[in-house]
Amino acid sequence: MRYSEAEQARMMSGARTIARKWIHLKARERVLIVTTENHLKEAQLMKQCFQEKSRYVDILAVEDRGKRIGVLFDENEDVFDAYHTIVGATEYSIVTTKAAKRAIEHGSKFLSLPLSTNNEQSMLAYSFLKMDTKKSKLMAQVIKKYLDSATVLNVTTKAGTKLRMYKSGRNAGFFNGDVKDGGGFSSASIELYVPIEETKTEGTMIVDGSMGYIGKVTEPFGITFSKGRISEIEDKADGKRFKDYLVSFQDFEMYVAGEFGIGLNSYSKCRGKCYIEDESAYGTFHIGFGRNIALGGVHEATSHFDLVALEPDIYADNRKIMEKGKIIIPEPQVY
Repeated sequence: MRYSEAEQARMMSGARTIARKWIHLKARERVLIVTTENHLKEAQLMKQCFQEKSRYVDILAVEDRGKRIGVLFDENEDVFDAYHTIVGATEYSIVTTKAAKRAIEHGSKFLSLPLSTNNEQSMLAYSFLKMDTKKSKLMAQVIKKYLDSATVLNVTTKAGTKLRMYKSGRNAGFFNGDVKDGGGFSSASIELYVPIEETKTEGTMIVDGSMGYIGKVTEPFGITFSKGRISEIEDKADGKRFKDYLVSFQDFEMYVAGEFGIGLNSYSKCRGKCYIEDESAYGTFHIGFGRNIALGGVHEATSHFDLVALEPDIYADNRKIMEKGKIIIPEPQVY
């Protein structure tokens, strides 16, 4: 894809943010940018920016397997062993793969940077990359302690969502781009996440934000959960699109709800133009389906994707921590 000079200037600015504020590159670090042919131009631009900080930057362009790209990095667990920093800049996220998990466990830095967009604009040029990492960290910390101490999470929305999830023994984490704050691992999706128990989600989610890689919802539709799995999808146009997408994985484990997420990026808008921007948008929540091992869960599946809904009321046990998508300080409990 060819980009205008103005677009390339914005992309360079985004790449420098990643190099300096997210992965904190140093001169002697060996860096690997993993990408596919359709994002090679962006990878080359990132390499140019990264070389302002590090002398050793390589690009690994792999076969574009679409949403099944993770299989390649499950089959080659040691592919990142020679590098100190890995940036996963493919179309679909590879952070939940065995190779990424191995790299993180061995002390390498890993940034998940899936570059999928629906409007032919490079994600590197999106303004949501400008979100202050310190501010998003503070936002996460305000509510993380309540989530960590809770056993049950309830979510309702004016649109009709009524979900009940469980997280016994599971703690929340957050991404703000900065690998230092993530203990060596972070994502461009600026959010707080919980690896919910995989067999216990019950209720209904009304999807009125976006459908991840599929794009924006045109008509809200409902999804029913039973024992942690999708049991019914409402028979509307977008519901059918989502159902077809699920079927295309040919993997029943993709029907499992394994993550509950809260968007923390006030620069992001849920517009259906960029998967990462949608799930990051402040005022939204998302449910992640499929593999969740990189988030602290135990569920294996072919891949991972999220559905986004708007303006939730969220309760950690009986403490209300969000109201219509806005973080609130929970009132003291009365016994």
